[in-house]
Amino acid sequence: MRTITADKLQQQVEAGENLNIIDVREADEVVAGMIPGAKHIPLGEVEERIGELDADKEYYMVCRAGRRSEMACGILESSDFNTVNVEGGMTSWNGETIA
Repeated sequence: MRTITADKLQQQVEAGENLNIIDVREADEVVAGMIPGAKHIPLGEVEERIGELDADKEYYMVCRAGRRSEMACGILESSDFNTVNVEGGMTSWNGETIA
């Protein structure tokens, strides 16, 4: 599994890159804000909602601090998805968020 810092991801988002970001935090956590363009799939639903994702795309996985997103990467990678874990998660994110 590849990793990326929150700062590097922020640069890519702000540059307008077309990224597939999945936020695996719980619903009560995402109300505080998500990365613009991110899709919310709580960690406990990743496996059952895998059909919503395209195995030909790369997914950037984010949570609060990086541990749950790492677990989500493992779930997706076991089904041959390409994933990138956002190190430090939203606690390291300094960019814009949307509610």
